[in-house]
Amino acid sequence: MNAPIRSTRFRDEREADWKRLSAIVEAAEKRGLSRLSFDDARDLVLLYRQATNSLSVAREISLDLAVVRFLESLCARAYLVVYAPRESLSGLVSRFFARSAPQAVRRSLPAIAAAFFLTAFGAVAAYALTADDASWFYAFVPGDLASGRGPGASAEALRRVIYGEDVQPLGELGAFATYLFSHNTKVALFAFALGIVFCVPSVILLLYNGAMLGAFVAIHVDKQLGLDFMGWLTIHGVTELAAIIIASAGGLSLGYAMLFPGLKSRSAALRHAGRDAVKLAIVAAIMLVVAGVLEGIGRQVVTEFWARLAIGWGAGLGWALWFALAGRGTGAASAVETEPV
Repeated sequence: MNAPIRSTRFRDEREADWKRLSAIVEAAEKRGLSRLSFDDARDLVLLYRQATNSLSVAREISLDLAVVRFLESLCARAYLVVYAPRESLSGLVSRFFARSAPQAVRRSLPAIAAAFFLTAFGAVAAYALTADDASWFYAFVPGDLASGRGPGASAEALRRVIYGEDVQPLGELGAFATYLFSHNTKVALFAFALGIVFCVPSVILLLYNGAMLGAFVAIHVDKQLGLDFMGWLTIHGVTELAAIIIASAGGLSLGYAMLFPGLKSRSAALRHAGRDAVKLAIVAAIMLVVAGVLEGIGRQVVTEFWARLAIGWGAGLGWALWFALAGRGTGAASAVETEPV
């Protein structure tokens, strides 16, 4: 009989404070902390601490289970109101662009460098093989992507394609560029998503994507159109290829966490790596959208070689400045441990 009496007395002595805390929490949940009155805001933390103490005592002396469950629920709700970060969508977006994204890129520089090296290695190897034997081109470039732009195409035909002068199927630059953009988007997506499989798929995709680029460069150099082709590619390719490398770096980071978790469990290492990896994926998606705009407008409107270079590398410089300079304020170094985005 003593336990029920003790439980009732315990609840009666504290129930008024619990109800007041519940009312304050409910008001904060509905209207936000900024709408609380001065008295409610002042009492919130004090009542929360009293409730947690009551919960500790209730568990210690094995009070009525209903009381314990009520206090657990109340304390959990109050904790979220008192300590959980509350920020508007516009604030989250602003913080992502001003701090979170560039910091994640800088922290991921080793993975980005590895992704760049793999792409460059594939490009150089395919260029050397295709320059030595043009038949290698077909080993690296799918027929749909080549669309007649292979070793058998004449220099004049390739030049008309680059400058948008040919209205024949070979000169359907828009269709080719759209296919190329779609292909590169898929490469970025798969290189990120499959990197978790111990990096292997991401490595293969980076080598393969670089090989296709190298093969295309080789056939244009063979026709003395190397600079012209690079000018056409640069206007959107600097942003597009950088996006693929950044997305792939996210995948490599996940795979590295699986391979070398260190003192953490694999799941814990994966969660930690995933914080920056997700940010890299979002950055890559934004860059691919910008590349699509540059490709859709630039390749149709801008045909002068130096203008293409200026637009392409100007965009690249803009990305580099964002990644290098943004988010270097006070406390930026430790932000990865505390911020959710």
